[in-house]
Amino acid sequence: MKPLSLPLRRLLMAVLILALIAGAVLWLLRPKPIPVLLKAVETGKVESTIANTRAGTIEACQRTKLSTIIGGRIEYLGVKEGDKVKKGQLLMKLWNDDQKAQETVARAQMNTAEQRAAEACVIAANAEREAERQAALRQKGFVSIGKEEAARTEAKARRAACATARADVAQALARVAATQSEQSRTVLYAPFDGTVAKIVGELGEYSTPSPPGVPTPPAIDLIDETCLYVKAPMDEIDAPKIQVGQPVRITLDALPKQSFPGKVKRVAPYVSAVEKQARTVDIEVDFDAPEAAGRLLVGYSADVEVLLDSRNSVLRVPTAAIQEGGSVLVLNPKTGKLEARKIKTGLANWEYTEVLEGLTAGERIVTSLDREGVKAGTRAVADEKAAAK
Repeated sequence: MKPLSLPLRRLLMAVLILALIAGAVLWLLRPKPIPVLLKAVETGKVESTIANTRAGTIEACQRTKLSTIIGGRIEYLGVKEGDKVKKGQLLMKLWNDDQKAQETVARAQMNTAEQRAAEACVIAANAEREAERQAALRQKGFVSIGKEEAARTEAKARRAACATARADVAQALARVAATQSEQSRTVLYAPFDGTVAKIVGELGEYSTPSPPGVPTPPAIDLIDETCLYVKAPMDEIDAPKIQVGQPVRITLDALPKQSFPGKVKRVAPYVSAVEKQARTVDIEVDFDAPEAAGRLLVGYSADVEVLLDSRNSVLRVPTAAIQEGGSVLVLNPKTGKLEARKIKTGLANWEYTEVLEGLTAGERIVTSLDREGVKAGTRAVADEKAAAK
């Protein structure tokens, strides 16, 4: 074979060097892999749940906001905020000396009526005995028929006077009851055992009841802390899925990283339109073990997850890793590129989604879909630093 001439060899050498330089430049200028967060496809538990649309609230089973029926100056205030009270305990009384005076007058009138009734009835009894005596004498011929009839007429009249006097006593009793009823409009008694949450007014101040249509703060807010439940608004779309007795998970802002089991005890029979774009149905939830949560305060914010279904040991992926259209980005370990993979899903909640088809255990999918440049065909590498945080 004829050897290449020197000029040709030099040309080939120059071309080879240029090719190597071009390859090195392309290698140096190639796009760097995008660091992404990866999650291995695994098996585990997946639940189908629905949650409240706005924060729920811890409520007391018994709570009453008490106000006197009429207004007046506070004469007696027997409790302070935070006091424990018993059913029937006097909490507050307004000045009512005028009503007490009216009761005194009514009782005096009742005593007078009773005395008059006693007198009238004694006279009636004597008149009846006299009528019987005259009847006996008339049968023996000692008195005339006219005298007997006069005695009977007198007895009837005296008996009617006795009945009238007794009616006056009943009327006087009614007046006493009326004055007592008026006094009851100025006092507040505890309707159940509970804790005084709030008092509006001080000793000597004027307390005003709330007239119709005018929201006035109640004089005393009384709650029963021994029985608490959660009231939470659920989206109207989810309402048909909720049934009494379904298990729930309760979380409280005051007790982070904890959850408490419970059950649905009531689903409201109507839709609340608090806002034009937010129509909700209120549900009430009981704690399975309220003592596990410790001392809860009425008014705590709470969230409720209603458990519709649950499956164990199924293939699952983070719900946030699923793109619109039902696909995920899988990192190909051979090429180092991201591949879009269509999957078939089953049960799902905000945390995990069950995978029925399209993935196998151990494959790594992208969970940081919000990072710039993350798409199918892009070279990617695991962001170990971010994953370690």
